[in-house]
Amino acid sequence: MTGRVRRAASLVLAPLLLAAGPALAQAERCAVPDRLPQAGGAERGGPRRVVPVGGYTLALTWNPGFCRQAANRDEFQCEPVNRFGFVLHGLWPDGRGATWPQYCAPPPRLPEAEIRRNLCVMPSAALQRHQYAKHGSCSGLAPAAYFARARSLYAAIRYPDMDALSRRAGLTAGQFATAFARANPGMTPAMLRVRAGRDRWLDEVWVCLDTRFRPRACPVHQSGLAAHTALRVWRGR
Repeated sequence: MTGRVRRAASLVLAPLLLAAGPALAQAERCAVPDRLPQAGGAERGGPRRVVPVGGYTLALTWNPGFCRQAANRDEFQCEPVNRFGFVLHGLWPDGRGATWPQYCAPPPRLPEAEIRRNLCVMPSAALQRHQYAKHGSCSGLAPAAYFARARSLYAAIRYPDMDALSRRAGLTAGQFATAFARANPGMTPAMLRVRAGRDRWLDEVWVCLDTRFRPRACPVHQSGLAAHTALRVWRGR
């Protein structure tokens, strides 16, 4: 393993720096309510699939783009009192090939205290339940440990100037990935997958990790936008 990749490991496990500015781009404002947002019905689950873990994906959602969609505007994370940049979609165990593990074991009930602890990082109680049921149950970690690991990885990511990128004429997915990687010493664009809808508005960034949670080149089967694809970034309010 190269020294460059080893340096990336220390970045990913670094503590959150509570600083303002474009390098953070996480929760600018987050007001956790006295009464938790509804978590939805019971997790329905899906086909159980237990396969060896070959790595992980840290999935980050660009929240202004999420809230741009009319169907999402009543969500807690889209309320005017809150203002998020990137939020955590999940930490997903990947398989050693194109098949990934999921719903490996019946999930325990998430305590309210755990949901509150994660709400400014993953601002949906229903999503937290789903993420642990589908992905966390395959991590070998109890809910508190799984979410602690996910929060640590999320907190260590640094971001490019999203406002500047949103105003760049002719922005491509490759240019965005390059800017994102440059904000995180040790990362390269090959360690990222940029995702967008058919309208090419930025949806998510996936950071590919090895089994020790260090950045690695993304598997070839993991899809994302081609580098030359035009990309738009919704700034939100």
